[in-house]
Amino acid sequence: MASPGTPQDDFVSARELGIVACRRCTKAWPLGTETCGRCGKALISRDPLSLQRVWAYWIMGVICYIPANIYPMLRTRTLFQYEESTIIGGAVELAHYGSYGVAAIILFASVVIPLGKFWAIAFLAISVRERTFVREGTRQLLYDVVEYIGRWSMIDIFVVAILSALVQLKTLASINPGLASIFFALSVIFTMLSAQAFDSRMIWDVQAARRRSKDDE
Repeated sequence: MASPGTPQDDFVSARELGIVACRRCTKAWPLGTETCGRCGKALISRDPLSLQRVWAYWIMGVICYIPANIYPMLRTRTLFQYEESTIIGGAVELAHYGSYGVAAIILFASVVIPLGKFWAIAFLAISVRERTFVREGTRQLLYDVVEYIGRWSMIDIFVVAILSALVQLKTLASINPGLASIFFALSVIFTMLSAQAFDSRMIWDVQAARRRSKDDE
């Protein structure tokens, strides 16, 4: 927020004004208030353990993502054969049969998005601690993108669940989820927890500190 009588680009944080906002109902309270009188949630101006939780969940997400791409995602059994396919192997097979669009969606949702989220979360966690020259607004935009695409991260699990439910023809054919589906789901969950553990208010602290350093120069 801008303080009265100051230039438009001179911002003052709520903490500098002695205010802390509830992150559940957004009601503002005087700094030092322990719990929100409206919804009862604990009030914290800045979460001191935010980055520790971010890195803990991030590491667990990366660990689970590795076996998710090694073990089979689908087990397909027909009357005469039994096949297992990994995420990338299944996409390649779909492309081989001409389903290029579906293969591209699976690769994008299962490879590009998870790797992009890992990179984005790590970049945010590092950039609020180290002196990195990032244009103002870039961090918040990156954080908003990570939050937005999180809802699409389970598309592979949905596809496996639908196929497993539909293709059950007793002895003729059946499709069952493989071990990779468990690890992939865990990886997505840990990545989402990592993004939610990040205290986005630290982004504005970095930008405020940069403005002050420029003013001192």
